Amino acid sequence: MRAAILNGPGDVNVETVPDPGLADSTSVVVEVSHTAICGSDLHLYHGLHGSPGIHLGHEFVGRVVAVGDDVRTLTLDDRVLVSAVIGCGRCAQCLGRNPVRCTSGPRVFGNGLDLPGGQAELVAVPAADTSCRLLPHPVTPEQAVMLTDILPTGYYGARNADIRPGDTVAVLGLGPVGIFALQSAQVMGAARVLAVDTVPERLAHAERLGAIPVDATDGAGTVAAILDHTAGRGADSVIEAVGIDQTISDALYATRAGGTVSVIGANLGMEFAFPMGLAFLRDLTFRIGLCPVQSTWDELIPLVATGRLAPEQVVTHRMALSDATEAYRLFEAREDGVLKVLLDPTR
Repeated sequence: MRAAILNGPGDVNVETVPDPGLADSTSVVVEVSHTAICGSDLHLYHGLHGSPGIHLGHEFVGRVVAVGDDVRTLTLDDRVLVSAVIGCGRCAQCLGRNPVRCTSGPRVFGNGLDLPGGQAELVAVPAADTSCRLLPHPVTPEQAVMLTDILPTGYYGARNADIRPGDTVAVLGLGPVGIFALQSAQVMGAARVLAVDTVPERLAHAERLGAIPVDATDGAGTVAAILDHTAGRGADSVIEAVGIDQTISDALYATRAGGTVSVIGANLGMEFAFPMGLAFLRDLTFRIGLCPVQSTWDELIPLVATGRLAPEQVVTHRMALSDATEAYRLFEAREDGVLKVLLDPTR
C-alpha cells in the first residue's frame, strides 16, 4: 500500500509499505476513503516531536476490510469514522468513551512508530469497538473526517470554557480547530466571539461566521486588543487554539477576573512559565487537555446531521495522497488561502 511517511523535519514522502494486518483479535483493518492533514501534524513536520519512519495522519474514515474475532460492533464493509485518540478499549475510562484517561495511557494515530496513521490506503485500528463509530446517516464522509479530531477538539475547547448565554468569548488562532471552537461557542450561546489571528483570509472567514475579527499584527497586541473590545474587563472565556507559549500567556492575561481559559492548542513543552500570581489573584479557571473524541460524538453528530454545524466548509483544498509532499508544503506555508487539506487515498 501507499502511505505518507515522515523522513525528517520538512521531509514527507509517499512510499510503498507493507499492508497492515490485524493488530489483535479486537482490531479491524480500515480501507481509507478520506483523510486530512491536521495542524498538529505540523509539529511532526517541524521536528518538534516524533521520529523518522512515522506513517502520518490521525483524521480518517473508510470501510472495514478485516475484522478480529473479538470485535462485537463492526462487520465487513461497514463504513466507519475512527477517533484520532484511542486507548486500550477495556478499562472503565475507555468503555466510558474517555480514552485520554485510559489506564494504559492514550495513543494518537500517526504520532509514533507503534500506531501507524491514516494518510494511507489502509490502517490497522486497535480496540475497534471503542475506537470506531459507524458512519451515521446523513453525515457525509467529508463531514465525518472532521468528526475524527478537529471538530470534537474545537467543541471540547468551548465546552471546557464554561460559556454561558450572553458571554463574550475570545478565540486565539483561527485554523480549523479555532474556527470550530468559534462556532461551538456560538452554539453554546456566546453573544460575542472575538476571533484573533494574523492571517487576513482567516480573519475574513471568522467575520463571515459572525465573529469580530481581531488582527494580532496591527501593533496593539492581542491582550490589549481584547481588553479594548471589553472595556478593559477581559473576555469571559478565552479559548487558545494555537499551542505556543505566547498565545497561552495571552489567553491568561486577556481573561476577566473569575473567567476561564481553555487551551486546546497542542503544547508538549515542560517549562512553561505559568503566571501563578495572576491566576491566583484573579480567580481564573485554567483547563488544558487532549480531546476525548468519542465523548463528543453524541452531541456533535446531531448538530452536523441537521446542518447546525457544517464542518466541511473549512476544507479549502482537495488533493491526491500521491501529492502529500506538496500538500504539506502548501499547508505549512499557509499559501493559497489554505485552511484544511483533504487527501484522497485512491489517487
